[in-house]
Amino acid sequence: MTLRLGIYGGTFDPPHLGHLILAETAADSLNLSTVLFVPAANPPHKQPGDLRAPAQHRAAMVERAIVGNPRFALSRVDLDRPAPQYSVDTLRLLHKTFAGAEFFFLLGEDSLHDLPQWSRPAELITLATLGVMRRNKATPDLDRLEDQIPGITARIAWITAPRIEISSTALVEQIAAGRSVRYQIPDTVRAYIAAHDLYRK
Repeated sequence: MTLRLGIYGGTFDPPHLGHLILAETAADSLNLSTVLFVPAANPPHKQPGDLRAPAQHRAAMVERAIVGNPRFALSRVDLDRPAPQYSVDTLRLLHKTFAGAEFFFLLGEDSLHDLPQWSRPAELITLATLGVMRRNKATPDLDRLEDQIPGITARIAWITAPRIEISSTALVEQIAAGRSVRYQIPDTVRAYIAAHDLYRK
């Protein structure tokens, strides 16, 4: 039976229940064996100082967030290599680790729109099917995408995802202000944030 892997990248700064709900939705929709959470070390699209917690803390928080779900796992593929960490290179490395697996690169519609500006998008779609989380009724301009990245429309698997109004930026602001983030961040992650005094001004 072919291993079906979902690759879920992000800064996870901090990880929250929205991340977990979307990952579980993708796992069910695409019949994934495992969703690999891939925390970014130094995302190429971020400016220095944009990341609020160091990589080792973000990885530790992801570990605590996904504990207990047998379909979720942490990958350190982007944390244990030098910058820049482009998604296409991440997939190439994971192909070596999980030879013979079928890959699904999970992303939102907004990221799909921006994909032509990513590093080597034509190669990326040869390495993984795009599992696109669709939250809006509006149809993306697939003709434009197909012109820019030929063959992309055949490499999209649509996921109907719930619209979750939780953002890491807003959560950090709440934590800094001393307000509750209960029911938005897993209890294990909240405990880690408190123990390490993260996101305090």
